[in-house]
Amino acid sequence: MVGSFLNVVIYRLPKMLEHEWYLECREYLADELQNSPAKTTQAITLSSPASTCPHCGHAIRFYENIPVVSWLWLRGKCSQCQKAISWRYPLVETATALLSLVIAMHYGASLQTLLMLVLTWSLICLTMIDLDHMILPDQITLPLVWLGLLINISGTFVPLADAVIGATAGYLSLFSVFWLFKLLTGKEGMGQGDFKLLAVFGAWAGWQLLPLLILMASAVGAIIGIALIVFKNHQRDQAIPFGPYLAVAGWITMLWGMPMWQWYLGQLG
Repeated sequence: MVGSFLNVVIYRLPKMLEHEWYLECREYLADELQNSPAKTTQAITLSSPASTCPHCGHAIRFYENIPVVSWLWLRGKCSQCQKAISWRYPLVETATALLSLVIAMHYGASLQTLLMLVLTWSLICLTMIDLDHMILPDQITLPLVWLGLLINISGTFVPLADAVIGATAGYLSLFSVFWLFKLLTGKEGMGQGDFKLLAVFGAWAGWQLLPLLILMASAVGAIIGIALIVFKNHQRDQAIPFGPYLAVAGWITMLWGMPMWQWYLGQLG
């Protein structure tokens, strides 16, 4: 059920932001645009309008919206127009269920489980939105930073001092890389949402595990980037979202980061 709601967030939040940005631009450029017709866009929220088929507008009935089951029952097609329903909907729902189960088994019946579920569900949204639109919305990342600092006042995951240093170091590390790359090449090497996402993990897991997180995310990103260039004719100057790699590496770090880091340091002697 949560995964079904996450699908709504993944689809609608970027549209909500686009509508908001359009209205802000119209207001800012009021004098220049006073003679140009305004684009008619429907205001959208997470709760309205009701879900419909994007192809034929068929209103989705409640029994057609049961997570995973309805998609299988409908054989992945709209009941009216028979157009394909994206496989991503059941995939997100299934992934949400499985990752939530891993969290529950890892932390047991505890406050950490509830908090990690919130983080996990948020990371799923950020991953899919970044893959689709190359953005990591502040509406998700910034609350996660503050939540990480608040929960660690009592040392829920790490001491508060480690969380504060972690959030600062996480943001400033990628911020520095961003500006160094821009000064050297004149290009922006990454989005500013990546700074905030790394600050999230610094606030939740502390500064000690940030090197491991960056190492894992960079390694996976480099492997996938090279594979896209070689096998998919991906252009070298074409942007690749880094948020999904940070999200996956950060989630793994939260659960098993310390044993992995100790093993890695042991291999280095």
